[in-house]
Amino acid sequence: MTKPNIVFIAGHARLPQGMAAKSIFDTLTITAEVETTYGVILEASCTLATDHGRSFIGRILKGVSLKDGIDSSIKAIQTSYQGKANNALIAALKDLHLQYEQIKSR
Repeated sequence: MTKPNIVFIAGHARLPQGMAAKSIFDTLTITAEVETTYGVILEASCTLATDHGRSFIGRILKGVSLKDGIDSSIKAIQTSYQGKANNALIAALKDLHLQYEQIKSR
């Protein structure tokens, strides 16, 4: 059973052509368990094709406070992830942050 101060949020973006994940999904999704008091990402994953890629993105995002914004996470993805999904990951993260902001405004 989940705790009332934890939400599960998903952010979506279109995948570019020529990616392995494109044969499975049309969109890339980043999901996160977020603690709502401080906006901290407890766990995160995405729909990249490999376990390694999903784990890598999860490690980048784990511990990030969405209350503080996502600029540092975008920078971390831009500098650390050198794959075709770079822009899609950033767009999905922006969408996830938007979903978080909408939840907080309720």
